[in-house]
Amino acid sequence: MTTPWADPACPRDERVDALLAEMTLEEKLAQLGSAWPGVEHVSGNVAPMQDVFARHTDFEKARKDGLGHITRPFGTKPVEPADGARQLAALQRELMDNTRLGIPAIAHEECLTGFTTHHATVFPTALAWAAAFDPALVERMAHAIGTSMRRVGVHQGLSPVLDVVRDHRWGRVEETLGEDPYLVATTGTAYVRGLESAGIVATLKHFAGYSASKAARNHAPVSMGPREFADVILPPFEMALRDGGARSVMNSYADVDGVPAGADSSLLTRLLREEWGFEGTVVSDYWSIAFLRTMHRIAATEGEAGARALAAGIDVELPDTLCFGEPLAELVRLGTVPEDLVDRAVRRVLRQKAELGLLDADFDPAVDAAANVSDPIDLDPPAHRAIARELAERSIVLLDNRDGFLPLARDTASIALVGPCADDPNAFFGCYSFPNHVLPHHPGYDNGIEAHSLLDALAAELPGTLIAYEQGCPVKDIDRTAFDAAVEAAQRADVCIAVVGDRAGLFGLGTSGEGCDAEDLSLPGVQDELVEALLATGTPVVLLVVSGRPYALGAYADRAVALVQSFFPGEEGGSALAGVLSGRLTPSGRLPVQVPRTPGGQPGTYLHAPLGGNTQGVSNLDPTPAYPFGHGLSYTTFSYDGFELSAEEIPTDGEVEVSCLVRNTGDRPGTEVVQLYTADPIAQLPRPVTQLTGYARVRLTVGEQRRVTFRLHADRLAYTGPDLHRIVDPGDIAVMLGASSTDTRLTGTLRLTGPIRRAGHDRVMDTPVRVD
Repeated sequence: MTTPWADPACPRDERVDALLAEMTLEEKLAQLGSAWPGVEHVSGNVAPMQDVFARHTDFEKARKDGLGHITRPFGTKPVEPADGARQLAALQRELMDNTRLGIPAIAHEECLTGFTTHHATVFPTALAWAAAFDPALVERMAHAIGTSMRRVGVHQGLSPVLDVVRDHRWGRVEETLGEDPYLVATTGTAYVRGLESAGIVATLKHFAGYSASKAARNHAPVSMGPREFADVILPPFEMALRDGGARSVMNSYADVDGVPAGADSSLLTRLLREEWGFEGTVVSDYWSIAFLRTMHRIAATEGEAGARALAAGIDVELPDTLCFGEPLAELVRLGTVPEDLVDRAVRRVLRQKAELGLLDADFDPAVDAAANVSDPIDLDPPAHRAIARELAERSIVLLDNRDGFLPLARDTASIALVGPCADDPNAFFGCYSFPNHVLPHHPGYDNGIEAHSLLDALAAELPGTLIAYEQGCPVKDIDRTAFDAAVEAAQRADVCIAVVGDRAGLFGLGTSGEGCDAEDLSLPGVQDELVEALLATGTPVVLLVVSGRPYALGAYADRAVALVQSFFPGEEGGSALAGVLSGRLTPSGRLPVQVPRTPGGQPGTYLHAPLGGNTQGVSNLDPTPAYPFGHGLSYTTFSYDGFELSAEEIPTDGEVEVSCLVRNTGDRPGTEVVQLYTADPIAQLPRPVTQLTGYARVRLTVGEQRRVTFRLHADRLAYTGPDLHRIVDPGDIAVMLGASSTDTRLTGTLRLTGPIRRAGHDRVMDTPVRVD
């Protein structure tokens, strides 16, 4: 006879209550824990302080009372997809057959630039998604990632990262969706929809404030007031939960104003649960509960750390069970920790397992993980590569193009291709790609996918052109021995393409990525010196930056004949970049982060109040960027005309249509990214000088004209007022349409009338757009 909790015909909550009533304390706590089989095979860290906390996992011992999560069964070491599916199915079968209640675990994996496993598609990194300004394409990508994960038995993905960039020196900028909360929110929500539509639980991270650390140092404290927190940091999470349907949240490592997120009940319970109505699970970032004892020093023992995290609202400890196991059980038995808190978290975990089908009597781990399928499992199929190629192509940003130097002239006979990122396909991969995240610890394995360097891709793109390659210098090391060869190659060529930037890695092994923070925004190593040497040759230099963060390019803005920015474009990055250089592709990417002019004077972002800008005569430092947020050129030109507001006044709860005509005035088809900005010149508190409020990609043939119409609700103008409530003020609002945050072509004034109004969690958070 089927037990009530295993009957899918029973209501979910009845099933959960029936199962919970059957559980011992040890079995309950087991559902809040995790195990990381195979972690002993990793010779270096793929998570912070892994060398301190990781331990050999005796799975038989770890699962004796059940298990909440299985950690990274595919992303710990290279494994063939079919073998990984069989191994995961075997772990699940062991849980089902050798525990009293027979409950399978949730298997989770990383999936920021694709499923982080051997042989899986490496998509562009998150900063590149944002540069495409194309949420629909990001949603397609995330669905593709989710289908690969779900096919082999994975249930939860630890993405997307919704941290809004506050300082470009932070190592994890590459993982973010940029420095504007609306761009982050809309792109991140699209990713969530795509992943969840494939049956994968999306996990929002890092909740919240992690990206605003002091001096941009990983894990550093965050000094941020409640208004900035509410208006900049929180909206992407709120939208991705409410409108995207994300079913999990991961806490931040950082503390904000002295309170660690992992022990903050006002964040994880009052705001997340009570105000926003979230019903999913909160999972800890790896070892963040133990960090409450060792790094934050607010708990004396592992049990106390577990108690504080549980009370705050964390439901599952990842990646291993250090604090939610026996140390916490002891405190529950002593009466120090109420068992009701344990039950609260267990209910959330079991509800999720019920939704995933893991409690069903007929659940078969071999079917769930495709372990009994004889056909090869292709995790990098042509359809996924096509999405990766399209996203790479749309993400490339043409920063500057003096006298229309690009695309390269047809009669270009010779090219000097110079730089440390020119002949390395891994230069196109982000920190959380399998080749850069895991394979460095497993020498002898190839990338498991086909990926071409720019040198190979450009040779295929321009078969009649002589291409001379010289590395010039390494990405990171101080080594100038190859400068002379690079300079000689440039002197002999018609044009020099200097390919500089980053190599993604972990904890100081790279120049971008987790734990790879920068002292300033100079190009890493001696790359700036290499660029100067190439410019001194007199040969026209195209500067191509492949990086995970923006670097200071002001010194080259009027000296290089063209500047191109690419943010880790993934396995199809070589072909995409070659296509832009040759003219086969017309660039359409836009900057999701501004590019600074000087290396040390601009740690801030475009989203600032008047005092954050160029206040002439007040400071000797000019924070004006080399290239602003939203900037990006094309090989064609666009005109703006016909600005219209459907009304000049609306109430503080009303909406208005803002529109304009956009025409392709050049000689080739192209895509313009039309951007809507607003500003509140007189408010109760200082407001941003300008802020992105809507955007649309518009494809136009030669001479074609289309009307772009944004539906702007007054809620989109809300901000956190003096009493810490979000309000909409009456008064005048500047409304601007254009091609970047500083290139606004059309401007109007909208007046909000009526009383000051509060805007809550049910407010309008997006700006729909129509293109006619």
